[in-house]
Amino acid sequence: RQLEHMAYHDSLTGLPNRALLRDRLAQAIARSRRTGRLMALLFLDLDRFKNVNDSLGHGTGDRLLVQVAERLAAHMRTEDTLARLGGDEFTVLLEDLADTDQAAAVARKLHQALSESFHIDGHEIFVAGSVGISLYPGDGDDVDTLMKHADAAMYRAKELGRGGDQFFSRDLGERAHEHLAMEMALRRGLDRSELCLHYQPIVELASGRIAG
Repeated sequence: RQLEHMAYHDSLTGLPNRALLRDRLAQAIARSRRTGRLMALLFLDLDRFKNVNDSLGHGTGDRLLVQVAERLAAHMRTEDTLARLGGDEFTVLLEDLADTDQAAAVARKLHQALSESFHIDGHEIFVAGSVGISLYPGDGDDVDTLMKHADAAMYRAKELGRGGDQFFSRDLGERAHEHLAMEMALRRGLDRSELCLHYQPIVELASGRIAG
């Protein structure tokens, strides 16, 4: 039992890990397919968490993650699944929803849970999170698609100013595809020596001296 728990739970927070989340998500999709009820997957990423690790150390960062997990869990229904994917990424699986407003309400609860400061080792730490939301069946009908789309929506929420939430939309998927295509093209360009670097001097007008 201990080995099984270790295999399916995060060692730091005790929350379900990626493997258990994927299993529960697959089961939830099957149930929603039978019942016709709405299901939502929320991705939450802490904003600027790296600053905590860099300034206060990884030990403080780990203790912050434990407290964040406890705060988030306190705002969940017993039938919801709160998981930690790794790093500062958390997910929430919501089943049997009547409409999208319920998913948005949970996102607001997550923000509310993070609104008060955390006190660790004499430090008062404020954190916020960006939330991305994908819905079954509208945004995908399998585990990988729903996770990918929730992730894309979360990054869009960060782009819009952090500390907010964003539902997935088709244009987000197209934008992510364009970014991937650009990245692949740049990598191929490097391999084929298709990029040419030019240095443009910065000249100090008064003396004509090259300053950079």
